[in-house]
Amino acid sequence: MLELRHRGGCPGPGGAVAPPPREGEAAGGDHETESTSDKETDIDDRYGDLDSRTDSDIPEIPPSMDRTPEILKKALSGLSSRWKNWWIRGILTLTMISLFFLIIYMGSFMLMLLVLGIQVKCFHEIITIGYRVYRSYDLPWFRTLSWYFLLCVNYFFYGETVADYFATFVQREEQLQFLIRYHRFISFALYLAGFCMFVLSLVKKHYRLQFYMFAWTHVTLLITVTQSHLVIQNLFEGMIWFLVPISSVICNDITAYLFGFFFGRTPLIKLSPKKTWEGFIGGFFSTVVFGFIAAYVLSKYQYFVCPVEYRSDVNSFVTECEPSELFQLQSYSLPSFLQAVLRRETVSLYPFQIHSIALSTFASLIGPFGGFFASGFKRAFKIKDFANTIPGHGGIMDRFDCQYLMATFVHVYITSFIRGPNPSKVLQQLLVLQPEQQLNIYKTLKTHLIEKGILQPTLKV
Repeated sequence: MLELRHRGGCPGPGGAVAPPPREGEAAGGDHETESTSDKETDIDDRYGDLDSRTDSDIPEIPPSMDRTPEILKKALSGLSSRWKNWWIRGILTLTMISLFFLIIYMGSFMLMLLVLGIQVKCFHEIITIGYRVYRSYDLPWFRTLSWYFLLCVNYFFYGETVADYFATFVQREEQLQFLIRYHRFISFALYLAGFCMFVLSLVKKHYRLQFYMFAWTHVTLLITVTQSHLVIQNLFEGMIWFLVPISSVICNDITAYLFGFFFGRTPLIKLSPKKTWEGFIGGFFSTVVFGFIAAYVLSKYQYFVCPVEYRSDVNSFVTECEPSELFQLQSYSLPSFLQAVLRRETVSLYPFQIHSIALSTFASLIGPFGGFFASGFKRAFKIKDFANTIPGHGGIMDRFDCQYLMATFVHVYITSFIRGPNPSKVLQQLLVLQPEQQLNIYKTLKTHLIEKGILQPTLKV
C-alpha cells in the first residue's frame, strides 16, 4: 500500500517495481545471471524509498462502520448532525459513568480487571492500525508476535505485582514460590523466545518494514501496558488515588466539550480544530472545583482512602485501616484577604484536598496534550478515530489517551511527595524469609529499640 518511486520499470509480482534492463542487456534477458551483489543493490534501491516517504504516501484507511443503536438513530433522526452527535455522546457518556460506578461498588479486584481489559483493547486498536497500513506487504508473524509480546510483558508486570502484594499467599503455594523466585528469568526467557522468532521471520525484501513494525509493537507496549501497570500501582495505594485522577480527566473532557460546544469561538490547536480556548479554560476551572469537592467526599470513607491489601485469612482484598494524616481533617489559617470575605480565620480541610488541586491542574492543563498527541497520530495515518467501539466517542483509546499520561503523573507524584515506608509491605516481605533470617532481624530490631530507649533491656537472672 505504500507507493514506491517509479524507476523506469514495470510493476512486478506483489506490486513491486521491477528494475529496468541494464545497459547492453535485452529487456527480456535472463536475470538469473545477475551477481548477488547486484541483486542486493537492486533491492536496497527499491525498498530504500520507504525511508523517504512523506505523509501523502500513507494510504487512507476506510472509515469504520457506524455502530449507533438503531433506536437512537430513529429517536434523533429529526436533529441536525451537530445536535445528534451531542445527544449520542451524552447518552453514551452517562451509560459509561453508570457502569463505572457499578464496577467501583464491586471492589478493587474488578477495577483491576477493568484496567486489564482496557489495556488489551487499546493495544488491539493501535496494532490494528499498523496492520491495516502495512497489510499489503503480508509481514510474516506480525500479529502473532505482537500479541505474544503483549502476553510476555503482562506476565512480567503482573508477576511483579503478585510478588509485592501477595507475598503471604505465595508463601503457602509451592508452585507459586518457584514462579516468583525465578520470575524475572522466566520473563526474560519468554521475551527472548519472541525475539528469536522475530529474527527468524525476517524476509529479505521486507527488512525495513519488519523493523518498523517491531518498533511499532514495542512503543505500543510502552504506551499501554507500562502505564496500565502504573494505574494498578496507584490503586494499591488507595482507591482514592485511582478515582480522583481518573474522574478529573473525565470531568475535564466533559466540561471542556460543553464549554466549547456552547461558547467556543477561538481555535486552540491546529492538531485538533474542534478544541477551543473557551473549552480549555472552562474545563480547567470546572475540573479544579470538581477535584476539590470529590477529594472532600471520598476522604471521609475508609473504603476509598485505605491501601488495598490482600488478606490471606479471608482470601480477598480488604480496605481497612486507620486513615493516615492525609485523610484526617486539619485546621488551616486563611490569608487575611480571605478572612475579611469569609469572616473566619481558619478552615477545616483534608490535606488530600490540597493535593487534589495539583492532580486536577495536571488533568486539565497537561492531560489534554495526551489527546493532542493522539490527534496527531490519527492525522498521520488519516483516520478519524482509533476504532468505532463506542458510538459518538470512537475507540477505547480515544477515551483513554489522556488517562495514561495522568496515570504516570500520579505514580510519580505519589513516589515523590506522598509515599513513605509501608509497614504492611515490610511485614509481608519478612514473612517469606527463612526462620533464621527472621530471628536475626528480630534481634537486630530489639537491640535498636533498646538503644533508642523504646524498650527496656531485659535483666539477666
